[in-house]
Amino acid sequence: MKQQEKHSFSLTKPLLILVYSLVFFLLGSSFIPVSAFAMSAREKNIKEAGKLRVCIWPDYFSITYKNKKTGELEGIDIDLSRAFASDLGVELEYVATHFGVFMQDIQADRCDLAMFGVGITEARKAHIDYTEPYLSSGMYGVASKANPYLDSWEAMDQTGVVVVVQKGTYMEGVMRGRLKNAELMAVIKNSQREIEVRSGRADVFIADYPYGQKMLQVYDWAKLLTPEEATTHIQYAYAIKKDQPEWLERVNTFVQAIKTDGRLEKYAKENNLLPIALTEP
Repeated sequence: MKQQEKHSFSLTKPLLILVYSLVFFLLGSSFIPVSAFAMSAREKNIKEAGKLRVCIWPDYFSITYKNKKTGELEGIDIDLSRAFASDLGVELEYVATHFGVFMQDIQADRCDLAMFGVGITEARKAHIDYTEPYLSSGMYGVASKANPYLDSWEAMDQTGVVVVVQKGTYMEGVMRGRLKNAELMAVIKNSQREIEVRSGRADVFIADYPYGQKMLQVYDWAKLLTPEEATTHIQYAYAIKKDQPEWLERVNTFVQAIKTDGRLEKYAKENNLLPIALTEP
């Protein structure tokens, strides 16, 4: 009888081990997010094509700027777009755009994402999806040193002053709501802002931190009007076509990675943008 019980146990032991192994596997797998193994249709297409198409605005100093002397692209998002393409194991293709049309370019699939410091606004959220932010900037005024009436940001909102913004930027919306006395002029090209101020048709144009720094470095006629109290800070992120949750998660994974591994801090330093970089994971 004892021999029979021993023999019976030896037959069921392998089965029990198999059952327990299966249970532990199923329980363990429940803690692994399915998305960790999922690849979006967008990423599959990118890998099949062998290239990542990135929308950039090539006039954005320190962000995605085409150097007029060298003809080369430079800036933090040139460095980071190269890093992202490398992470994906594909080549990189840039698609030139600007703030007035970039959402249409994204919606028309002319690029896989926009990487040029896209300011997060509620109006834009109706048309595009944003990643986590990686930069954050306030607003500054750029005026001519020859202008005797404007010596501070606070002196800007007065009758007779003409303030220029680039159409489609977040500055346009903010300044339309803020100015009570000054006149607002919206222009299509960013270079028009400088032309209007230098010609005397406008008194000041509104810029963010990167562009304000460019004006000080490149032009000796410009002076920067820095607000005594911080203006509305706008966070910058990357943008993709709406309703692509897996692709959004993949790009967010990249944003989290560059904050954690130090690449964001490295390229922010190299492009003189560390004061506005959101380096904390």
